[in-house]
Amino acid sequence: MTTSLVAEPEVRSKVEFVAHNLQNRAGIRLLMSCLLAKAHRPQVDIRKPYTEIGGADSYSGRTYDEQYLSAFIIEHGLPCNTTTAFLTPALRNRNIVLTPDVNLVGRPPRLYQSVLELLTDVYAGRVAAEDLLAETVRYLLVLRDQQRLRMETLLSQLEATDEAMPLSAESIITLIQQHRASPRSSRLLVLIVAAAYMAASANLGERVLPLQSHTAADRQTGALGDVEITLVADNNVITSYEMKDKRVTRNDLDIALAKVARFHGNQSRRIDNYIFITTEEVAVEVQEYAASLYQRTGGVEFVVLDCVAFLRHFLHLFHRLRMQFLDAYQKLVLQEPDSSVSQPLKELFLNLRRAAESQISEDM
Repeated sequence: MTTSLVAEPEVRSKVEFVAHNLQNRAGIRLLMSCLLAKAHRPQVDIRKPYTEIGGADSYSGRTYDEQYLSAFIIEHGLPCNTTTAFLTPALRNRNIVLTPDVNLVGRPPRLYQSVLELLTDVYAGRVAAEDLLAETVRYLLVLRDQQRLRMETLLSQLEATDEAMPLSAESIITLIQQHRASPRSSRLLVLIVAAAYMAASANLGERVLPLQSHTAADRQTGALGDVEITLVADNNVITSYEMKDKRVTRNDLDIALAKVARFHGNQSRRIDNYIFITTEEVAVEVQEYAASLYQRTGGVEFVVLDCVAFLRHFLHLFHRLRMQFLDAYQKLVLQEPDSSVSQPLKELFLNLRRAAESQISEDM
């Protein structure tokens, strides 16, 4: 994996940038889909991955992405998004030739510009699609192995602190707050609530249903909220959580009210609670409006809770389960696809936890 398959240094540099850019993983799937199509059907114009363009030289990049590339990515554990690139805002509903002068309005701009230039390099015959595809996979394998090695090292270092005194509830809250302060961490709100129910399931007689994809809409999945809670003995949703990385408004409550009405219309059983978890301050008028919905809905409790206050109350109420919560949270964080919780965000948590537990050992 150390020998490059592409002679041109500029091309190699662009491929490495696209393959190793962790800010946006759609670019690498776009590139690989187009390269695969060109390698499979040499007569197509690699810059035309939309059949809507028309002509014998256009093709469906999304078909190559979903039908062939997805299985390859999963089989080899490649650090790519779990879903097609062609449904991202930059690429969906397009029917244009992808030339370097096209503005795909994606971030970072350099990523998409590099992909468009690479497609043109293949179109102009400066590099063969097969060679560029192999080079792209090579860079992904290098990145995969580097990430695995770092994770194994961090986990082994964390295991070395297992004999330390358990962290206090307040130390865990600080740890979670530090993790949540990172960019693109909105998914962590879901994992915090899910981990709480995983830790206390036996005590509560309730359990969390499998989490839906970070990007999936509730209408698409049929889910009522981001986290759904049921009784241990059945699958009927009794409590639904919706996470907001912003201030909750009356309009948010009205939307939730409509969702609950639709849900009740399709279910034989009503839910008990619809709970918003927010990272922002909860306005008094919003709390009062939420409370007023109980009578209006015939017995469904609506409430808006501050994330830190929720976590603090849980960890002190179930104080003996605080480390089970932390272990469950870690497990959920590491299990999430990189498109939901990035590799740097996973590594950050392990570093933060190791630092916190190491400090406990030093202070003993």
